[in-house]
Amino acid sequence: MQLSAIDTMMRPLSFADTVNTSGAGATTTTQTTATNAFGLGFEDLLRIVLTQLTYQDPLKPMDNFEFVSQLAQFSQIQQTQNMSDQLAALVQSDATLQATGLLGRMVDVPSGSGVTTGKVTSISFQSGQPLLTIETSDGATISSIALSTISRVALEQ
Repeated sequence: MQLSAIDTMMRPLSFADTVNTSGAGATTTTQTTATNAFGLGFEDLLRIVLTQLTYQDPLKPMDNFEFVSQLAQFSQIQQTQNMSDQLAALVQSDATLQATGLLGRMVDVPSGSGVTTGKVTSISFQSGQPLLTIETSDGATISSIALSTISRVALEQ
């Protein structure tokens, strides 16, 4: 007997079932999937659907279209969260690349009512964000400068 897609989705799920979360074929448990904006993970969303199915009126069962639509929405939420996480990692990677490109360059940083100019001597990371250390022309070292505070980068080194 061959099961339709609806029958397969409506079978009782074990919350230890694995879900393919990447195109590379790697699997993770539903417990490690990302949460959506409401703080509900994929496991919680499946639990809601299963509860709906358990307590539905047998004389008025849930329409197949409605059920598939809800599952599609849950899947879309999970995919959106995964895409958001990947974009955040890309932004962090871009900031790291920009910071390393500033090593050895002269930069301007706003300070008080003026601007301080110095050479970028090192990069450190705090919570995944690059922080620059510059050495000014008078030998002073200024640390923990956020990349976003740089107002100008000199072309010559």
